[in-house]
Amino acid sequence: MASITDTQFQPIVSLENEQLGYVSGKKAHSVLSDLNLSIAPGEKIALVGKSGSGKSTLLKHLRQSSSMPVAWCPQEPSLVPMLSAFYNIYMGQLNHHHWLQNLINLIIPKAQTKSDIRSIASTLEIEPLLNSSVDQLSGGQQQRISLARAFYQNADVFIGDEPVSAVDELQSRRLINQIIAKHSTVIIALHDIDLARAFATRIIGLKDGAVELDVSADNVSQQDLLTLY
Repeated sequence: MASITDTQFQPIVSLENEQLGYVSGKKAHSVLSDLNLSIAPGEKIALVGKSGSGKSTLLKHLRQSSSMPVAWCPQEPSLVPMLSAFYNIYMGQLNHHHWLQNLINLIIPKAQTKSDIRSIASTLEIEPLLNSSVDQLSGGQQQRISLARAFYQNADVFIGDEPVSAVDELQSRRLINQIIAKHSTVIIALHDIDLARAFATRIIGLKDGAVELDVSADNVSQQDLLTLY
């Protein structure tokens, strides 16, 4: 049996010569080829590249392949419009409980449930919105609800696809710092290369269906990243 110390050095994800893509109708479309990638616990990774470079495809595969539970924050919030922000956040733990417990919590939330969600909402500065129907909220507010739902999953690994794209620069930096504070391992796709360099310990750049660069954030320049676009 592996010790706790041993597991710290085992990769969360290890990909060898992977081919990633999607199927449309009966036709398979390749997005990324000959992909070799290993991600260790504790890394803070920014995934960069122009639109269509395969960032979303890679993130979805990393989520599915992770050996550890993942807090997932997709590019589209995928919130339930008719439900309040509170219940959309609660949906982050639907698979943690029996369906009967979920039903009870949806009708009469437990005090601990309310306290936990309010604490997360307060951190993300959305507590006043908890009783609001999410279809009445702005894009930036909805994105923070989606982040709160991911936080409520209580996973050590966070994977986000442009999770701060709908907020301004000051808020985006604050939210990234909160993501890092709550999760030991962070993998985020970003268009903002300055933000990527500010938070990441490692930067992976995609271009033309392949990993163009995979370097320590300390060893990459803005010009290096601009060549990906």
